[in-house]
Amino acid sequence: MTDVAQTSPYERPATSRRDERKVIFASSLGTVFEWYDFFLYGSLAAVISKQFFAGVNDTTAFIFALLAFAAGFLVRPFGALVFGRLGDMIGRKYTFLATILLMGLSTFAVGLLPSYATIGVAAPIILIVLRLLQGLALGGEYGGAAIYVAEHAPDHKRGAYTSWIQCTATGGLLLSLVVIWGCRQATGAEFETWGWRLPFLISIVLLGISTWIRLSMQESPAFLKMKAEGKVSKSPLKESFTRWSNLKIVLIALFSINAGQAVTFYAAQFYVMFFLTQVLKVDPALSNGLLIISLVIGAPLFVIAGWVSDKVGRKPVLVTGLLLATVLYFPLFKALTHYANPQIDAASRQAPVTVMADPATCTFQFDPVGKAKFDSACDKAKTLLVKGGVPYSTVAAPAGSELVVTVGEKRIEGFDAAALGAAVKDAGYPAVADSSLVNRPMVVAIIVALIFIATCCYGPLAALMVELFPTRIRYTSLSLPYHIGNGWFGGVLPTLSFAPVGDTGNIFYGLWYPVLITAMSLVCSLLFLRETKDNDIHAD
Repeated sequence: MTDVAQTSPYERPATSRRDERKVIFASSLGTVFEWYDFFLYGSLAAVISKQFFAGVNDTTAFIFALLAFAAGFLVRPFGALVFGRLGDMIGRKYTFLATILLMGLSTFAVGLLPSYATIGVAAPIILIVLRLLQGLALGGEYGGAAIYVAEHAPDHKRGAYTSWIQCTATGGLLLSLVVIWGCRQATGAEFETWGWRLPFLISIVLLGISTWIRLSMQESPAFLKMKAEGKVSKSPLKESFTRWSNLKIVLIALFSINAGQAVTFYAAQFYVMFFLTQVLKVDPALSNGLLIISLVIGAPLFVIAGWVSDKVGRKPVLVTGLLLATVLYFPLFKALTHYANPQIDAASRQAPVTVMADPATCTFQFDPVGKAKFDSACDKAKTLLVKGGVPYSTVAAPAGSELVVTVGEKRIEGFDAAALGAAVKDAGYPAVADSSLVNRPMVVAIIVALIFIATCCYGPLAALMVELFPTRIRYTSLSLPYHIGNGWFGGVLPTLSFAPVGDTGNIFYGLWYPVLITAMSLVCSLLFLRETKDNDIHAD
């Protein structure tokens, strides 16, 4: 018994270059909005932590703000199931429209939300609810954009056309940085009090434009063909995930493509921002400026990567990016440290800091409930070093031993804040990075190199994912692995990479997470991923 019925044949209508450009523009706007929100929240995480997560130490508040950010990512796969199913059953256009409305309104509402000081614990709860709604909507947003563009694109240009979506993700980051800068300039000292709300409120303009354009769009020709032929799936979830022939492809897509792509993108365009401002203590305005320049230089690389994948294949481009990430992340971030904050780099080599203590007296530097006291000598020393941006190593001492901190040749027994602070200062560790010593061209070059790695993984991704799955279950099958990859593997990267740094003192420790993920994806791609460039996406 089959759940499809045969009706009249359907002839795919011809589309003009103008129509194709309109499709790309409409689809890309949603991606701009998506990443505008992400980077907006990420850039303002330090401010948001003070507004909504009071009553805990600064490190914990910041991690909580990152966890609220990650919450939206964690529910994205569930949104993929809901909206992916709708996209395969009722069509791409209206599902696509619903996702941007829910996503946009959730972003706008953050700007209206009262702070912890006004409504207490309800503030962070509502904030998390808004992030969850935003994440659910996003579960259907990217899949709709990728499919919509790919199903309109000429067969030999799918990589180039869909790569514009990835390119506009960078546009979302650029827009967020520009808007934040403008609002900072306009509100001055009041920015951290109320001015931070303006970028969220301004997003309503982008939502209005996106909604208006999408209302004017036509349904995907591939879906219309499938509908005319009576091949619309009545059970896309069942077909996608209970049939091994398709589930196998879903798993390959997740572990060989999406997991690795997610961490390379977030490492290049998000974690690098945290690393510069939170770890290396570079002035936020300077960091944003250098990141903007890097993104302007790097954005066209997404389209180039997509275009190259049309010529040589999706797999070679993807594998190149995964290999470069696995091999180069540690050297690139060490080089970034050298050029962005040479004082920290020199001091850490000439006068390394070591914390020697009984492990039983050292608490992990994250307090999820605000009850930990962090009052042991070990805890106080680590807190002081973390706040000062001083990298350190930890050595386990015998049980019952007193704390000993060494700064180069200096030895400080017990916790003496004044003595430790003076030793760190004398060793050349700066409280903040000296902007005059930042090698701006080299910092930009390193960030562009990280972006290039991300483009190799992300540029061909949309075309590759569309080509993997049949039309009747494409929206559902594509969306779930993409959003598990970006939501669960990529979305938690800032949190998983930042939290261990504060506890271990090793500023590069967090890089192990993206490196291990890219290495896994590299192996899976080489072993299981097939080339898809020449697949006929309208045949099924």
